Amino acid sequence: MPPAAALPQGNDDTFVIQEHHARALHWDFRLERAGVLVSWAIPKGLPEDPKKNRLAVQTEDHPLEYAAFEDEIPAGEYGGGVVKIWDRGTYECEKWSDREVMVVLHGQQSHGRYVLFHTGGKDWMIHRMDPAPQDWEAMPELVRPMLASAGGLPSGRGEGDLSQEMAWAYEMKWDGVRAVMYVDGGRVRVMTRNDLEVVASYPELRELGAALGSTKIVLDGEIVALDESGHISFGALQRRMHVREAAKARRLAQQVPVTYIAFDVLYLDGRNLLATPYEQRREILQQLALRGPHWDTPPYFTGVGADVLAASVDQGLEGVVAKRLTSVYEPGRRSRDWVKIKNTRTQDVIIGGWRPGKGNRESTIGSLLLGVPAEDGLAYVGHVGTGFSQDVLVDLTGRLMALEQEGSPFAGVLPTDIRRDAHWVTPTLVGEVEFGEWTRDRRLRHPTWRGMRPDLTADDVARLTT
Repeated sequence: MPPAAALPQGNDDTFVIQEHHARALHWDFRLERAGVLVSWAIPKGLPEDPKKNRLAVQTEDHPLEYAAFEDEIPAGEYGGGVVKIWDRGTYECEKWSDREVMVVLHGQQSHGRYVLFHTGGKDWMIHRMDPAPQDWEAMPELVRPMLASAGGLPSGRGEGDLSQEMAWAYEMKWDGVRAVMYVDGGRVRVMTRNDLEVVASYPELRELGAALGSTKIVLDGEIVALDESGHISFGALQRRMHVREAAKARRLAQQVPVTYIAFDVLYLDGRNLLATPYEQRREILQQLALRGPHWDTPPYFTGVGADVLAASVDQGLEGVVAKRLTSVYEPGRRSRDWVKIKNTRTQDVIIGGWRPGKGNRESTIGSLLLGVPAEDGLAYVGHVGTGFSQDVLVDLTGRLMALEQEGSPFAGVLPTDIRRDAHWVTPTLVGEVEFGEWTRDRRLRHPTWRGMRPDLTADDVARLTT
């Protein structure tokens, strides 16, 4: 931070930018002018990209002494929240009118020519007039997750004197929903594998944006929830996955809070990291120390993968993911450089129908009829009737009744006892089951329902199956 001598001296050449953690995070941009600090609130901070303007809302002028202010304004007072100086320095004024203010900034973090132009009322826009800094890249709008191939632990000999196993890192496999998180100007977007924006379902994840402040970052990770015993549980996460109504989402965030497990960093402050080897990306991620009430960065391990796999069993986790240390990030691609090794067998399935329940489940579904894509259409792979809570049964019953259709969506002829009382549905809903093994006739043996997969479509299942 510049020394105190850089504070306003009455020369109309000092600026200060204060990061203000009020009800909504923003940056207060203040220019010394005629004995006061003329001020704008910029919700997402100064733009680095000359192709994108940002909103700047003019606020009241502040006294020059406010340029040194760093403190917490008590809750309930105007502007309540933490204020800290993000940058300050001197500026050259090239133009100043009621409609346009053009300046050249000389700060520690802010350099170059900017123009503020009035758009109406208190609203202005701020535009960077200089080219973006050298080697700077804009944050990508969408990065689809890189996917792992199923397989076993790496083994055998690699190049040189290193064993193949030592060329890999090992992470725990988290039982949740895969999501890429984008943070820009303290604002958070969370995108699933099928390009759904779901931050409304997990409002507590917005807190990471405030914690990161001006850091611009794209993270890859998993959203997880804990069950009553404190273990990561896909079933517990089900209560959070379909909620869009804001008040309900906030209430559930208190009852079943989620955590974002960040295991990769894809972009950081103007640097695209997709072509950076995994080992270096993980080092960058570890240095960020992303640990908070609803986010964490778990460790990764090198060495003997069998030990990590055994530890995953002891912790009741799904398994491990082995990642080649030299691997680059390949968006949307299923790569052999990442290998998932599961302790339990799971399968993504498409719901093609249901059968009514009996006894205490008479008013809901008794079992779901499941399929996976095959060359000749949707192949029937069995039915599942266990693993449902009462809330899930009620929810599924309503969803499936809305999707009912006349004929079977499955290819081929189904067993008579299945056809007798089946209700057919349009095959658009995707779920996941845990099972023992595949039978010779390609049926799931002893399947148990694990939950819906709103992050997957029927087309995704087709790609994963073929």
